[in-house]
Formats: sequence, C-alpha cells, structure tokens
Amino acid sequence: MEFALLHPDPDDARWLRPVPPSVVLAQTLQPIEREIQERRQLTADLTTAFQPFMAISAQMPPTTHAITVLEGVGRINAALDRAIGESRREVLTIQPGGGRSEHLLSEALERSKPLIERGISMRTLYQHTVRYSQNTFAYMDKMAGARVEIRTTEELIERLIICDHDVAFIPAQAGDNLALELRHPGLVQYLINVFDHLWRRATPLQEDVSYEATPEGITGVQRSIAKLLVEGHVDEAIARRLGMNVRTCRAHIAKIAAALGSGSRAQLGYLIAQSGMLEQTRDD
Repeated sequence: MEFALLHPDPDDARWLRPVPPSVVLAQTLQPIEREIQERRQLTADLTTAFQPFMAISAQMPPTTHAITVLEGVGRINAALDRAIGESRREVLTIQPGGGRSEHLLSEALERSKPLIERGISMRTLYQHTVRYSQNTFAYMDKMAGARVEIRTTEELIERLIICDHDVAFIPAQAGDNLALELRHPGLVQYLINVFDHLWRRATPLQEDVSYEATPEGITGVQRSIAKLLVEGHVDEAIARRLGMNVRTCRAHIAKIAAALGSGSRAQLGYLIAQSGMLEQTRDD
C-alpha cells in the first residue's frame, strides 16, 4: 500500500488488485528524475553565471586573511604551534614581565624543539628583571648549542611573536584568552622593525647591565621608576611596565624617597624633578 503496488478493486471495494511493479516504479521515479534535471540545469546556469568572475579571480594574486581573531588558549596555542612548525628562517619573540615559572619555560622549551632540530634561529627580548631568575638561566642552559639569542631591556611593549616575515601574533586584550594573528606583509614588517629597534637598544643576557648610581645612590632601575612616577603612573602600572612585583616596586620607591629626603608622595615628584636624575639615562 505504501508503494502503491495495490489499489482498490473498482468493482468490489472489499478487494485490492495488484499493480504491475514496472508501472509503479515509472510513476515513482518520474518526479525525482524531473527534479534531478532541474538541478542539473541550475548547476549549468550557475557555472555560466560565475564564469566571468572566475576569469577575473584567476588573474589576481592569492589572498590570505590579513587579521584573524584567535579566542581561547587552546586555539591560540594551536595557531602558534602551526606557525612555528612552518618557520624556515627565524622566530622573534618579546616576553614582557619578570622571570617565568618553570612550567612556562618548559612549555617554551617544548615548543622550541622543532626549531632547534631544524637549526632555525631565535631572538627573544625579556626585561632586566629576568636576570634575577634562576629558571631563565636554567632554560638557557637547556638551549645551549642552539641558535638562540636573549637580550634584556628596562621596558618592553606587549607580548609579540613573529615567525619569519610571514605571520605575527599580538594580544587583542589584557589576559591570555584573545590574540590576533597578523599576516598582512606591511603589518608584519612594521612589527619586525619595532622588534629590531628594541633589540639594538637591549643588552645581551651574558653581559652585565651597567648602571651608574647618582650621587644620592639612586640606581638605574630606580631612575626608571622615578621617571614613571613623575609621569603620574601608579605603583601597579610601574611594576607591570618594568616586569617586577608591586612589593619590589614600592621598596624601590621608598629608597628613592629616603635618598631625596621626601616626606610625601607629592613632595617626592617635586624632588625627583629638581634632582636632575631623569637626565641621567642608561643610554647616555
């Protein structure tokens, strides 16, 4: 009954008469074949309509997504691993903040293994505060023999990773959950130029950072803190920019205040400006 192979007897409705299967099959297939023919005609019409656009696109250079938003640590790490795995020449990284935990450095070492095996060079910029981290030097020992260079500087921009001249990764907001994957050649080259500018001003990790103290005994780190204080930054912002914890930052501020004889935060800013210490920069 479902396939219409039986139909009521016109002479006696109590009976069902069989219908030849060939007739039923032909009747069933007819609308399906008609739809197939219509779909084939639609396919041909679409192909004809798109043909001029296909001819134009064939003459254009291949395009890539210039900016891709990566959400979630898993997706970010997967994109990083893929880009690093495709690298053939050099990987550049900027890692602001203080010393890394053993766990983070172990992850970095694991990610760097393919680069080491392929002889790809790496240049990494940290802040001076990593010089007091035993984990950093242990990481360097494990990377011995590889084409890895590390330099440090007082202040750095946000985190940055560049693979060859092809792709760069930057944070899209505070935290580690949102990043941008940049593949526009102009953007990537601009970030390479920024990196090279910071690199030239940084100090190799194997060399000592020489700070000449002021007559009041204020060190170079403390001069950097003083400069940020005068600019109006709060303790937390200063600590973040210099890659140290807030307690250490406040200890340095207390030493500056004691050296200049300041009794208040407002007076400290005035005395810093009057002392001339901000004119004594490391680069001078």
